[in-house]
Amino acid sequence: MTKPLNRWWIAAAGTGIQICLGSVYAWSYFQKLLATGYGWTQSQVAWTFSTAICFLGLAAAVGGALLPKKGPRFLALTGGCMFGLGYLVAAWALRQHSLVGLYVGYGVIGGIGLGLGYVTPVATVAKWFPDCKGLATGMVIMGFGIGALFMSKVLAPILMASAGGEISTVFFGLGAFFLVVVPLLSLLMRNPPKASEAYSKTESKAPAPQPWFGGAFILMWVVFFINIMAGIAIIPFQSPMIQDLILAQDITATDVAAAGATLIAISSLFNGAGRLLWGWVSDRIGRAMTFRLLVGSQVLVFAALTQVTHPWLFGALVCYVLLCYGGGFGTMAAFVHDRFGGAVMPAAYGAMLTAWSAAGVAGPQLVAFLKDRVPEKASLLAFATTGGLLLVGLLITFFLADKPAAARVTKSL
Repeated sequence: MTKPLNRWWIAAAGTGIQICLGSVYAWSYFQKLLATGYGWTQSQVAWTFSTAICFLGLAAAVGGALLPKKGPRFLALTGGCMFGLGYLVAAWALRQHSLVGLYVGYGVIGGIGLGLGYVTPVATVAKWFPDCKGLATGMVIMGFGIGALFMSKVLAPILMASAGGEISTVFFGLGAFFLVVVPLLSLLMRNPPKASEAYSKTESKAPAPQPWFGGAFILMWVVFFINIMAGIAIIPFQSPMIQDLILAQDITATDVAAAGATLIAISSLFNGAGRLLWGWVSDRIGRAMTFRLLVGSQVLVFAALTQVTHPWLFGALVCYVLLCYGGGFGTMAAFVHDRFGGAVMPAAYGAMLTAWSAAGVAGPQLVAFLKDRVPEKASLLAFATTGGLLLVGLLITFFLADKPAAARVTKSL
């Protein structure tokens, strides 16, 4: 019989995989470099990130359906290999100055790898920790949130220095690194033993599987989409945004760029911490109430962002948005498990992640469009629009419930 402590090795491996995959959140590190270095518009470059997130969500939906048949090790290994391969294809595309090749490599191939690799550790760890799903899945998903710190402060600077600033070489080095590390961690992915009393005792108290596609799923999807869009609209542009705010100050261009990288790193910590913190909070106050706090508080934050001109206050507000952005992911995995049952969790959660696909296109493209068309008012209009969407999301959260109606009636009897 597998010892209970062994499940922490599964959680640690899943967290490591997520840290590697979460490097996608450091895209703003490359956004301005690619736009200026290759002569592409902000919108054209942003489509790389949007495509990756779009295929992440779509692949996660497919991966969630395949997980019970193929097993976590196979899907995590496949996802890791595709993620690394995507960087290698993107490196070749950059050498050819091919924007389409960049979309195919980083966006399509890498995005599919992201989706398959992301959904697997989350769904697997939820099975190992039925006694504290919010905390455990929040810890694993936290890895994805802090991946940007790992990229912007460790991997990318080291490779940029060794490559002499040649971005294609940096992408090649990243691809080689991920092709080794993620598959190795994937070998530790496995489901808990069915006969293990350590897990089956708690799991037996879980609600029976519920039909998952319906009104409740749609409401959860819409709230999830809005919460994701609020954060993901900022993620690929946070570095250029804060650089724009401090350009008028008497500091060097190097310091401006460093400030952008620092914001990426610090906000990624909040993104990661939010996944753990809000997942833990949701274990105590309920998933629906947690989403009300996440979405409602951001309405005020985005209203403040429309007025802020001080770069460090801007940075602090961005960090809070990323705290809530990560919190949505840390809470939703457990929400789906509670609402529809563990038996359908991989398929239901994979489908839920299509909200990430939609938001990954809508959010960055809204900001990129505004920056290309009305650059002087882009941030103001983006923040105002997002704040309005969050207000709609807040209203919808009052129609969410933690448990199916049947489960609530049974409990009351």
